[in-house]
Amino acid sequence: MKYGIVAFPSKEVQDFANGYRMRYDSHYAQIPPHITLRGEVETDEVGLKEVANRLFDVTKNAKAFHISIPKVGTFKPINNVIYLKVDADEALYDLNKALHVEEFGGPAQYQYVPHITLAQGITADELEDIYGQLRMTQINFSEEIDRIHLLYQLENGSWTVYETFRLQKG
Repeated sequence: MKYGIVAFPSKEVQDFANGYRMRYDSHYAQIPPHITLRGEVETDEVGLKEVANRLFDVTKNAKAFHISIPKVGTFKPINNVIYLKVDADEALYDLNKALHVEEFGGPAQYQYVPHITLAQGITADELEDIYGQLRMTQINFSEEIDRIHLLYQLENGSWTVYETFRLQKG
């Protein structure tokens, strides 16, 4: 089984994202809009329980973080992905770093770019069209995130919450 660690934004941000994801994100039905903190890692039932215990320890010393979402971005030419750009304070980057150690599956594969995916699995032409449209859209979200979620993947490919953790450091 695979697990991942995410933060879910507010309903307002999720509703905005889903307006695009419904049409342009091939993973729309598998997981709600989210900020990935730790990407997929393979484990078993015992490993998942160990990860939950470690995550509880990490979140005892982790602060809530503030995010603002001022615009869209894209990973082109590497991937045909359009996303909401997430600007965050240092607490998010500290948390991401704490989740990329050996106990959680090892170091990160890429430099961390906090984001919420709007479109993926699209053609280059679709990317240009959608991205051009979204760049003209006024985007301005701002909020505090005080909990994260350990997810695991079901056999049908969808993700579900295993446990939720409050970021406890004042």
